[in-house]
Amino acid sequence: MLEIQEKFDTQGYEEIIAVAGTDNIHITEAMDNGKSTGYIAYVYEPECTVVYGYDDGGDLMLCDGLVRSVMFKSVLKGIGTMIFKLHDTNGFINLRKLKFLEDNSTVCENLDRFMNACQNCRRGEI
Repeated sequence: MLEIQEKFDTQGYEEIIAVAGTDNIHITEAMDNGKSTGYIAYVYEPECTVVYGYDDGGDLMLCDGLVRSVMFKSVLKGIGTMIFKLHDTNGFINLRKLKFLEDNSTVCENLDRFMNACQNCRRGEI
């Protein structure tokens, strides 16, 4: 069973920490039967959440779940903007397919709108 959960140590993520240039990084992993199948690495800043990297193994739905999990936590913290500072620019492809980002933008604004849009889908309002 797939679970998306925050990892409370950064062992194994030293490379992404070096790229981010901060040790204040959070890691959320997708776990399937105790094995990591993906991750997203990010930092909460006062006005935004900065995503430094993610790995979805090419699974568009996993990308959606990882990004939305961090969006949800950001909204709970009162943060409304997410900035993607990805070292691997191929990561922007899925983010644009999922409409998290427009064209050449690296900024996703109004995170609350994404969370409410999902709620409206469930109600059949969209």
